[in-house]
Amino acid sequence: MRWKRRSININLNMKRLMLIAAIALTARYSSAQSTPFADGVRRSNLPVVYLPENVSVQFISPEPIQYVDISAKTMIGDLPLKNVLRIRLRDSTKVADAVVTITGEKFMAQYRIIRADSITARDSRTEIPIALSDTRPLDISGVGLSQIQLKTMALDLFAKSPRANIETSEAFGVKAALYHLYTAGDYIFVDLGYRNKNNLWYDVDELRWHIDDKKIAKATNVQSVELKPEFVLFDITRFQKSYRNIIVLRKLSFPGNKILHIELSEKQISGRVVTLSIPYQDLLDADIIPL
Repeated sequence: MRWKRRSININLNMKRLMLIAAIALTARYSSAQSTPFADGVRRSNLPVVYLPENVSVQFISPEPIQYVDISAKTMIGDLPLKNVLRIRLRDSTKVADAVVTITGEKFMAQYRIIRADSITARDSRTEIPIALSDTRPLDISGVGLSQIQLKTMALDLFAKSPRANIETSEAFGVKAALYHLYTAGDYIFVDLGYRNKNNLWYDVDELRWHIDDKKIAKATNVQSVELKPEFVLFDITRFQKSYRNIIVLRKLSFPGNKILHIELSEKQISGRVVTLSIPYQDLLDADIIPL
């Protein structure tokens, strides 16, 4: 009888333990089900790139790369160019499975990088263009237009025929002309051209932009502010007869006693210099490009 009672008590205890365990598992599952997961892209949905041993993979970005993150120490990367990310395996003996995040001026793209085996290495890509379908837009205040957006707008303006010159200047047989001014948001698009009346090629040294005083009383009192363009459509080093370009500046303002100078200088030995002056009123009269 005692044996039977002990057996019954053990069975009851086991049932109680199983019931408690079941309740605990149910509560844990219910808690997990009610836990909200952050919105975003799942790792399993990221495009996969296979990385073979002793081979670098190049990611080609449509705009300058601002930030890169590689989640695993088994891989390393660098930026040989402003729009190219190069990655490779650091240690080919270890299993590599990482997420690479590439951030441009206006987008973010993520890829899952997996160490290639003997089969996947055959079809692995060594050059990966970052496609629009792989990116997600970023809204970073203060960044403005991306380089590719500035280029697209500058090309559209370049396709238009130049109008009557707004401002002109001539020196050493080289005529400078301001064809047109446009504004778009915080940017000024300058349609600029030069015509060489000489038979000698003009070898460009630099094109400088600076704001100076209109009247200079003493050389020691000269105040000049150098400007750096945000974008230059064509990188032209020399021209024979004509030269036209679209240069983009950040929107600027200056008082009426100052003037914007565009100075084109030639490499030595000749060293011809042509300076074009743009008063502030010309900037105020610029045409607006709707964004």
